[in-house]
Amino acid sequence: MIHRRRTAMAAFLLPAIAVYGVFMIYPLVRGVYLSLTNSLGGPRADFVGLEQYRAMMDKPQVTAALWHTVLYAIVVVVVQNALGLLFASMLFRRPKVRKVLSVVLLTPTLISPMMAAFIWSYLFAPSGGINALLGVFGLDGLQHVWLGDPSTALYAVAAVNIWMFAGYSCAIFLASYMSMPTELLDAAAVDGATGWRRFRSVEWPLLAPALTVNVTLSLIGSLKVFEFPLVLTNGGPAGSTDTLTLLVYRNVFGGGKFAFGIAVSVLLLATVVVLSSATSSLLRLRERRI
Repeated sequence: MIHRRRTAMAAFLLPAIAVYGVFMIYPLVRGVYLSLTNSLGGPRADFVGLEQYRAMMDKPQVTAALWHTVLYAIVVVVVQNALGLLFASMLFRRPKVRKVLSVVLLTPTLISPMMAAFIWSYLFAPSGGINALLGVFGLDGLQHVWLGDPSTALYAVAAVNIWMFAGYSCAIFLASYMSMPTELLDAAAVDGATGWRRFRSVEWPLLAPALTVNVTLSLIGSLKVFEFPLVLTNGGPAGSTDTLTLLVYRNVFGGGKFAFGIAVSVLLLATVVVLSSATSSLLRLRERRI
């Protein structure tokens, strides 16, 4: 009886496993293999071992792109989740405007990333919306060539990412707020725990699962960012916004270095897996200790 049940379960799972293998496992294995060849994208590909990875380590632009990718992810994860938590905390305490403002915060996510990047390329232009707004308020000294200065370009691109997805972080934190036991919050109020003390002692520990989800999702999404740096700066100025995804795009589709671009994509995959797994594990461990 048990054997028949297991056979039936295996029969039901087999189509899903086959689809996953064809569309997920095979491309991954094929990509790793191509990174070990001298393929130019055609049918011929000679095995060259780790040659592409050795060439990758000799190119400073790969190291720079890796650093830009990690720095971009750190800025996005920290600021996006801090804003999401702040907005969620404010909305939780203001039920009358919660629905309206929640919709407003989620509206940017309805726009495609390419369209959002085009809109912000105008706003960041020297004569664009942001500098004009600063001029209206008499802050001419703060006007800047945001996307043309290597010291601000990466942060300007990250700001667009944060603007677009802070609503997602807010929605997840707000859902966690709404599931908090009211008895616990009432007991904290009776004990005199209000304001920062209530947040630190009661709300922050209860938000731990939401923090894990938000940080993990925003980390993976920001490490894989492509549309924003492509449209806003195309890696410039002076390579200050070059990310690993842009290097993959240039080498695979425009640089005639197919195998090298695939090797960079394997580096990107390893970076995403290692950083997201380590971060998620640490945050899960923190949840169990709370």
